[in-house]
Amino acid sequence: MRTAPRPAALAAQAAAAVVVLLLVLVIVRLPWAGDLGMHAATIQRLRHDLVDPGNPLVDADTPSPYYSPWMLVLGCVARVSGLSVFVVLRLGALAGLVLLLSGVWRYVRTLSGHRAAPALAGLSLLFLWGTVLFNWSGFYGLNSLALTVSYPSVFALGLAFHLWAWLGRAVRGDGDGGAGWGVWLGLGVLWAVILLCHQFSGVVATLGAVATVAAARPGRVVWLRLGGGLALGLVVLLLWPYYDFFALYGAGGGLESVHRPLYEDLVGRYWLVLLGVVALGVRWWRDRWDPLVLFFVLGVVVVAAGGLSGHWSWGRALPAALIPAQVAVAVEVGEAGRRRARAGWACVLGVALVVGAWTQVGTVGYVVKRGDLPEAVAEKYRRPWEGYYWMTPWVKYGDVVMAREGRSARQIPAYGAYTVAPGYPDFFLSDEARRGAAVRRYFAKGASGRERGEILREYGVRWVVDTGGAAGGGAGLREVARGPGGQVLYAVVR
Repeated sequence: MRTAPRPAALAAQAAAAVVVLLLVLVIVRLPWAGDLGMHAATIQRLRHDLVDPGNPLVDADTPSPYYSPWMLVLGCVARVSGLSVFVVLRLGALAGLVLLLSGVWRYVRTLSGHRAAPALAGLSLLFLWGTVLFNWSGFYGLNSLALTVSYPSVFALGLAFHLWAWLGRAVRGDGDGGAGWGVWLGLGVLWAVILLCHQFSGVVATLGAVATVAAARPGRVVWLRLGGGLALGLVVLLLWPYYDFFALYGAGGGLESVHRPLYEDLVGRYWLVLLGVVALGVRWWRDRWDPLVLFFVLGVVVVAAGGLSGHWSWGRALPAALIPAQVAVAVEVGEAGRRRARAGWACVLGVALVVGAWTQVGTVGYVVKRGDLPEAVAEKYRRPWEGYYWMTPWVKYGDVVMAREGRSARQIPAYGAYTVAPGYPDFFLSDEARRGAAVRRYFAKGASGRERGEILREYGVRWVVDTGGAAGGGAGLREVARGPGGQVLYAVVR
């Protein structure tokens, strides 16, 4: 097997090390955006009650798919250590990042022995996207990863890379089955844990596993042991006590509108990945059963089926098409037959990585003050959310807060309080629609003081957060504090 030139390998490794350092510094800052409030709220509930934590967002005794094995571990850390939820999230982010990096390294090593391949694959996964910035949980471009590195999706994706690496070695065993029963049963448990931690990443992990097994075309003994591992994984899914995993199959209707944006501007967001698609074509020409090619095809089929059928949530399987393409081009830099071909791949990939890195250069703003950034970089920086630390001297754990739908409802539960309506779709909350309607009625322009009072009493509301609009100075409210953006905290006067 060829060895990549040492200077090229060192350059790739140095660039990857700089990016990793940036992500570590981001973890120290932990910029607030997206679903961070949900995960913080989940740890809040678990640190107070590991057995029956209830709904993480509203004061109701319901199960939640956010109570995953990883969140349970972080909840135990918070409970035992006494550390704040956001410190625990930073520790979880660091563990997730280490798991992801080590998983990529192990997986790429099953595909190529070239010294530069793992570092190039890591850079491709982060930068080989498009020139339109896109952030979403489970999508691991540098800017998106910086904002979601503490999420269970990153932890689950790291486990997925380890699953594929472990599975690849097990399935390529000798004719008598290679790996023993213990390995296959362990793989089954790992597969179940990924699905429990983040269901969408679990779908990606499953597609990658199917491609890995299909590419190896194993014998009967391997299929038997694989079946045993799958059976054990299904048992783990069935017995998980915090929520009914299989009930999630009926939750699609409420999630589709949320995921419609995944199918927008596909060219702008992903056109640099076309370089990886070309690399996959080259690999397919060499081997019709190439695992990356099969992985890519499975991902495209699922995403296309979702787009054609209106199941927009299937777009969360996009990483199953992106990962094999991004890894393929990184591997091709060292695998292409002739030296000129390898040099050509390296040059084209280098240019694509520079374009992708410039698109996401605003990520630097999460560790460098905006005023210290060059103007061109500062223009690409997106300011994170403020948070609700300002209200914690008054609002205590378990208090119910009336807040408008949107960002407020997504953030407030992170500090231990509940909101009247959840900030996220909740399949297990039977009165979700009623709660949302109550919030809209409360903040409606023509709502009477009597109607508002009835809503506050019905849901046991102790505090109201508003920007001085519909609720501002209303009867039965007393202003307590003011926060960023003109927000006002009112106490409900009984």
